Amino acid sequence: MRLQEKIRWQFAWVLALALFSGAIAYPHVFSFIPKFPAAETIEESLKINLGLDLQGGIHLEYAADLSQVPEGKKGEALEAALAVIERRVNAFGVGESVVQSAKSGTEDRIIVELPGVKDVEEAKSMLKETPFLEFRESQDEELQREFDVENEASKRKAAEILERTKKGEDFAALAKEFSQDPGSKDQGGDLDFVTKGTFVNEFDEVIFKDDFQAGTVHPDLVESAFGWHIIKKLEERGEGEEKEVRAAHILFPKSTLDMLPDSVRFASTGLSGKNLEDAFVDYQGQGFGAPQVGLQFDAEGAKLFAELTRRNLGKPIAIFLDDEVISAPTVQSEITDGRAVITGSFTLEEVKHLVGRLNEGALPVPITLVGQQSIDASLGEDALRTSLFAGAIGLIAVSIYMILYYRFLGFGAVFALLIYSAMLLAIFRLSGFSPFPITLTLSGIAGFILSIGIAVDANVLIFERTREELAYGKSARKSIQEGFRRAWPSIRDGHVSTLITTFILILMGTGFVKGFAVILSLGVLLSLFTAVVLVRVWLRFVVGDWAEKRPWLLVAPKKLLEDETTK
Repeated sequence: MRLQEKIRWQFAWVLALALFSGAIAYPHVFSFIPKFPAAETIEESLKINLGLDLQGGIHLEYAADLSQVPEGKKGEALEAALAVIERRVNAFGVGESVVQSAKSGTEDRIIVELPGVKDVEEAKSMLKETPFLEFRESQDEELQREFDVENEASKRKAAEILERTKKGEDFAALAKEFSQDPGSKDQGGDLDFVTKGTFVNEFDEVIFKDDFQAGTVHPDLVESAFGWHIIKKLEERGEGEEKEVRAAHILFPKSTLDMLPDSVRFASTGLSGKNLEDAFVDYQGQGFGAPQVGLQFDAEGAKLFAELTRRNLGKPIAIFLDDEVISAPTVQSEITDGRAVITGSFTLEEVKHLVGRLNEGALPVPITLVGQQSIDASLGEDALRTSLFAGAIGLIAVSIYMILYYRFLGFGAVFALLIYSAMLLAIFRLSGFSPFPITLTLSGIAGFILSIGIAVDANVLIFERTREELAYGKSARKSIQEGFRRAWPSIRDGHVSTLITTFILILMGTGFVKGFAVILSLGVLLSLFTAVVLVRVWLRFVVGDWAEKRPWLLVAPKKLLEDETTK
């Protein structure tokens, strides 16, 4: 590939990156593009996560009492407490929340930040609740017997209505009175024209039969997984694969176990998390087989569990945590010693996760509220508005200075700076799809604004070296090439030293300090990419013969050689 063609392709990639970043970072600017069906959902997902200090909310700080927890299990117990609180926060419907542990001297603390929450008392009561773990037995057989009685009555009613249709009663009136399908009930049973495959097979076999004439009622009830159907064919059009049928429909539904929530299908047994002494990772075959979950009950729990397994041989026992099924193993044999295992096609990570969830209910960590703070959303909005205004003023001022002082090269720096800003904002928006979403705080905005200065600093080093090369009489292309090459060691060292500092802050800092360091490190890495890669590609593409004849347009001249000639 020729050099010029390679440069064109590189520039095309830069433009594509700029357009993509701009579309993600500033979706309102690209509002003229036609929206596809899922566009609104995607736009909602691309919202920047704002921290507590920007959108207001509640900051709660708890002290965790680990004095009764064995030394080797304190870390596990604290993690279990964090998982409980995080699950409750998610159930509360709080987005962009923060749940993390911290140290205050020798005391373990749990920090909870709830952006957008205003009711402090409700939030505190929600977080203080202890999770409830219990073991329930299936009552599917009893429910199925009840459903069989209900279904038989429904079938008899359907047969009765069918006879009335055969005697000439108005089908539409019967549908409006008896059908349990909302659509056919509202429209008098009318289903309009449909093609084969629209409904369940049992339905299709009836209305598409050649001997099922328009305007007749099929002599038998049509049974499907959904219930019993009475179907009246009204009209048909087309032939073969193009055949369409308009029919009327009365439905008497079946009652099935699939319709019931787990909380109804399983009945309480009295065996709960208070009886579970421990859940642990175990292995089949004396430690050489697949991982499994081990359970150890206390004396009361062992007795309850023995009775439970005795009457549920071959049936599932569901384990509920806060009314949610986390496992439903099938009983293989009666267990009398209070020690059981849950086997299955588990990976080690899945077993560890299940053990953690079981221990959440079995080993709750007492927590005491030691501090709370409510932040008004209006204060956050004012801070955000002021910070963004300061950032915009700084960006404009830097852009004007770069253009006036470095002329055409300054335009390149501004171009790269705009792409850099769009790329960083796009990362903020896209982070919501990642396992580690970025929450933007006031300190993070400070890191963002500071990173703009770092991005410009790299360009200044490059352009100063370029100007010196031009002063020595080298061509424009050669001067730009040498400017990048000679400035690289300084740029590299400056960025690496900044990154080392930010990584230390990320590892050792907490709260706002860590947020500042994360945003600054992202900005440093992106500024390195834009200054060294994007600006170079742009200059290689636009700087041509015109620059060789008018080097003063590239950058303000600098007479470096004056001192040399006087020596």
